[in-house]
Amino acid sequence: MKAEWKTKTLDDVCQFSNGLWKGEKPPFVNVGVIRNTNFTKEGTLDDSDIAYLDVEARKLEKRRLQFGDIILEKSGGGPKQPVGRVALFDKEDGDFSFSNFTAALRVLDPQELDFRFLHKSLYWTYLSGVTEGMQSHSTGIRNLDGDAYKAIKIRIPSLSEQQRIVGILDEAFDGLATATANAEKNLHNARALFESHLQSVFTQRGKGWDRVTLETLLERGWIESHLDGNHGSDYPRKDEFISEGVPYISANCLDDGQVDMTRAKFLSPRRAALLRKGIAKDNDVLFAHNATVGPVAILHTDEEKVILGTSLTYYRCNPKHILPKYLAHYMRSFGFKSQYLQVMQQSTRNQVPITKQREFFHVIPPLDEQKEIVGALDGFFENGQRLESIYQQKIAALGELKKSLLHQAFSGNL
Repeated sequence: MKAEWKTKTLDDVCQFSNGLWKGEKPPFVNVGVIRNTNFTKEGTLDDSDIAYLDVEARKLEKRRLQFGDIILEKSGGGPKQPVGRVALFDKEDGDFSFSNFTAALRVLDPQELDFRFLHKSLYWTYLSGVTEGMQSHSTGIRNLDGDAYKAIKIRIPSLSEQQRIVGILDEAFDGLATATANAEKNLHNARALFESHLQSVFTQRGKGWDRVTLETLLERGWIESHLDGNHGSDYPRKDEFISEGVPYISANCLDDGQVDMTRAKFLSPRRAALLRKGIAKDNDVLFAHNATVGPVAILHTDEEKVILGTSLTYYRCNPKHILPKYLAHYMRSFGFKSQYLQVMQQSTRNQVPITKQREFFHVIPPLDEQKEIVGALDGFFENGQRLESIYQQKIAALGELKKSLLHQAFSGNL
């Protein structure tokens, strides 16, 4: 760090304001309210779905956003997304405020601190994992420790140096954004190509193909068992997980059509024996149905049992009637996906209950045709995964380059 850089806490250089929600006492004013869903991964605002709500005029006066304000996510997050994201408010027209899941930061002295420099500094603070240690969990929501956040130390060079750093980062980020967008487009195209091929396979039904609900398949015994993971009072406490034992997996273990057991947690055999449901076995088809919805994978394991968390459901096939590989491919198709997307659109939560899954239709051809379909799709699927892996690695490399630039900038080495 260069000697001429000052160090101050956020509380020293910013005014903090908590957000608001729908009004209770008139008079009301209809304004755009920035929510967590408007935050992008680049630290900017996505204004495509800003909510316009009636808020109390009295409360709005202290919470009206100004150009240059920084909006902080103080509650929310997700399994793979810590709370603490920031977004720069860059609108000069219109009336806007921010929701009660967020807070706003306003620079106290613009002659000392450029809001663009502060925004990028806080963006780096989030990306580098600082805020992850400042969060707590409450009813599934992550909450940011406000006092700890206000105590974050900001390193401040001269105003001209701040502006120079912001200029370099803006130019570099524009180039990285273009390269990332191209890689993401290629990734999307690779996935779309496989999904299009799946759609053509499952819409051209032949003689003897059944279209029946999962409930019917269970009654026939073609699906031997269909259960979700452990939740409620059965969900293990954090202090019950150990370094080795019976694997305990959740939706974040499903990746690229496979189960990544390196991400598993572990329970002692005695604790695992207390769990009566969500016990998966080799060749079970796993479906992520909570928080992260949609990934499908087949469990391949030498373990006697693997315990499922609340975010997973297993489908245990009777191999005399349904091949696990066939079912997994079908559950990746648009025909299956459209059913759970419809359920999610009618819910305020990102989940597909097990009772709804049993109402979903499955397309089941004769066993010999299932074998032919699996043989044809496996190679296509593996090639698609290889392409996806290439593009994902490129996107990850661009992300790391961005982090490296931010690290250099706020270490005084740019």
